[in-house]
Amino acid sequence: METEPGNDRVITRGRPFQPGNAGKPKGARHRTTLAIEALLEGQHQALTQAAIDKALAGDPTALKLCLDRLAPARRDAPVSFEMPPIKTVADTVAASSAVLAAVAAGDVTPDEGGRVMALLSAHRGILETGEMEARIAALEEKGLDR
Repeated sequence: METEPGNDRVITRGRPFQPGNAGKPKGARHRTTLAIEALLEGQHQALTQAAIDKALAGDPTALKLCLDRLAPARRDAPVSFEMPPIKTVADTVAASSAVLAAVAAGDVTPDEGGRVMALLSAHRGILETGEMEARIAALEEKGLDR
C-alpha cells in the first residue's frame, strides 16, 4: 500500500469503508435532493404550468426547457444509403467501399460512416469465425474418413 507524501497515513483507494460497512444502501438519496423534493411537494403541476405559460409568452429559456422535455434531441439517428448484401468475408470489402463512397458523396457524415465501418468490422469477424468453423469441421470430417 502507498502512503501520502509527507504523511504516514495509508491511502485506501478503492476501499474507503471499514469492513462490514458497505456505505449507503441502494436507492438512498442525498439529503439535498430530499430537501428540494420536500420544498416542491405538491407544486409540480403549478411549476409545470408556469413554465408552459412563460414558454408561450416567448421566454426562450422556458421554451427550450419545454421543448427539450417534449422532443429531446436524438443521440443517434438512422443512416440510409445503398450497400450490397454481406454474406461472405469478401462482401465486406464491397460494403466498406459503399460506406466510403457515401461519406465522400456527403450522404453520410464521417462519424456515421465510422460507426457503420465498426459494425462491418464486427460482422466480418463473425463471418470469419463461421467460415473457420466450417473449414475445421470439413477437415475433421476428412480426417475421420481415413
